[in-house]
Amino acid sequence: MTLDKKNGYRKNFSLGVTFITLISILFILSLFLAFNYSKKSIENDFVSEKVNVLEQSIKPYNDFFQNKMPEVSYYSGYLDSSIAAKFVDTILLKYPFVSKVTFYDTEIKNKPVKDGINANHLGIGPKAIYQFGRNVNPDSIKLYSEEDTHSFNVGSDFNAMAIKLATFVETLDTASVPSQEELFTNFSIVNSNDRKITYLNIPRGEDLRTYKEMMRHKLNPTPVYQQDLLVFNLEATKIKIINTRPLLYQSIKIEPLTYDPIDTSVEHISTEIALPGAFSDFKLYLVSSKSYIKKEIFIYFMPIALVLLLVYGVLLLVAFLIYRNLNINSKMFKLQYDFVNNLTHEFKTPVSVIKIAGNNIKSASALSKREQQLYGKILDEEADKLNRLMNKLLAFTQIENKAIKLNEEEVNIVDFIESTIESHTLKHPDFKITYEVVGFKTFITDPVLLGSLFDNLAENAYKYSKPENKRLHITAKLIKGFLVFRFTDKGIGIPSSELNNIFKKFFRIQNEYNQMGSVGLGLAFCKELINFMEGEISVKSKVDMGTEFKIVLPYNNKLER
Repeated sequence: MTLDKKNGYRKNFSLGVTFITLISILFILSLFLAFNYSKKSIENDFVSEKVNVLEQSIKPYNDFFQNKMPEVSYYSGYLDSSIAAKFVDTILLKYPFVSKVTFYDTEIKNKPVKDGINANHLGIGPKAIYQFGRNVNPDSIKLYSEEDTHSFNVGSDFNAMAIKLATFVETLDTASVPSQEELFTNFSIVNSNDRKITYLNIPRGEDLRTYKEMMRHKLNPTPVYQQDLLVFNLEATKIKIINTRPLLYQSIKIEPLTYDPIDTSVEHISTEIALPGAFSDFKLYLVSSKSYIKKEIFIYFMPIALVLLLVYGVLLLVAFLIYRNLNINSKMFKLQYDFVNNLTHEFKTPVSVIKIAGNNIKSASALSKREQQLYGKILDEEADKLNRLMNKLLAFTQIENKAIKLNEEEVNIVDFIESTIESHTLKHPDFKITYEVVGFKTFITDPVLLGSLFDNLAENAYKYSKPENKRLHITAKLIKGFLVFRFTDKGIGIPSSELNNIFKKFFRIQNEYNQMGSVGLGLAFCKELINFMEGEISVKSKVDMGTEFKIVLPYNNKLER
């Protein structure tokens, strides 16, 4: 390897290492930033996702408050104890946070009532009171009836709603129609301290106007109107918690607003959010250990890391391809440079000899017959060298570009091989060539191209053998419809590391036998010839033991007319 080639290799290698180091640093930095981003994102989710947990967990309560509870108004005050019991049963079955329901079968009169609220001429009192619930035994209890002779405290829930009704009727503008939201707000009381909701069925518009008239005057006959009032007792701890992020929240509990955990370990993180409505004195308390959160962080982080790894892999592949291309280009430049140098040398030697012979002829006053024959032979041989070199370059280019056609003729293989042996032993008397033919005598091929192939391999066998081992054995066999030629020598062999390169253009093995120069086209020319003839060529070799070239060609013994 030359100094320039070493320097180029080191330069390319240094650039590659620098590029890989930079992208590796960027990859590690990206992973670090991605992990921190994932950690921050999950920590933010830990704080924000509690809203979704609350919404899903409190959804049954919202359904109860906004849809189920107002169904009482459908009965327009004519809800009796049996129907109330069925209504409560559906509530207890569907909404486990409702623990007890008190039903007030209420009357509104134009005269004072014994138990209840009296406002001007308007009396609001219960006709009967029933209690239903999970912990009530039996399932329903009649707490009060107007037939009872003893006085009964109807309770603050009833009185508060009765006062609210009376106040609303007193301030009612009969010329306008109140909205449904206004009516719902005025006929329900949410008590977060006792976790109760008191609901009075919403009176019809004409009933409200009648109540207004009753408060102004004593009417005769005295009217009586039915109203249904229910008090729902709720238990916050019976709310079913829906953990929408089970990998994020390890534990979720319902605790009083004043709850402050004693264990404030740094190994845990927590957040909280207040419950709405009747449960507003309670909160959702969400807590997870940091090790538990790490699982969610890694789940979030892994897709990002895989994308970064993919990008890193692509960049490594790009670096490898660039490095490989730089080396290939460097090798190609070196091969082409050597080719030009060697080709110049191949041309320069015979041209120099021709020039010297020409000058000697020109400067000589007279030439003897022996000198004429000598100079003639020299000029003829050197011209043949130039001609063979030009023909090889031209033939290689034509075959590579598919610019020639096979000139098929019937060839007698024995005659052909013996002719090849004769021409090479004439040039190299110390060259020993033997042959063996099995299974056929003639076949159809282009004799000129086949001759070029045989000549190149024979010349290589002679050139790359030591003086005492300049031997070549050629076998030609017909095997399963294919002609198999083997050229086996006892030469210096080819290193295994070079076997994949010997058929490349301009490639030369650096050894003592190539010091006089070689264009590097011989075996590449053979490879192109074989491809052109639709065959295959392969090589086996051991250093200092010899080399065998194997050629497989399709067998054809009939000329196309």
